[in-house]
Amino acid sequence: MLTQRCQTTEAGYTMTAEAVFVGADLLIVLTGGDVPHLGTVTAVADDMATETIRFHSHHGRYHKDDVLSTIIAEIIKEALPGHCLITAGIHVNDISDEQIKASAKMAKDLGHQLLQWL
Repeated sequence: MLTQRCQTTEAGYTMTAEAVFVGADLLIVLTGGDVPHLGTVTAVADDMATETIRFHSHHGRYHKDDVLSTIIAEIIKEALPGHCLITAGIHVNDISDEQIKASAKMAKDLGHQLLQWL
């Protein structure tokens, strides 16, 4: 099985994208911070709009990790040989504004690392 692991660290935490081909399709597991989890699932394909399922979080809220998976999806979409699922779950305890701002840059970095691999 063809796999790739990409990492980026900024603002005191690390984000990881682990990718594995399932035939011509790609599964990416995006995690990071203190409590990795499955917060969202984003489906990507050339012939459809990107779609996301958000799982329940705490206090009746939903996870918002798709903000990051969508960044990656847009970067790699045209290079995909098949369909792609991105699971995402990043949680940093007591996250700071600096760390929140860094997350988009980190997702872009991971997207470009994956694009180069693809």
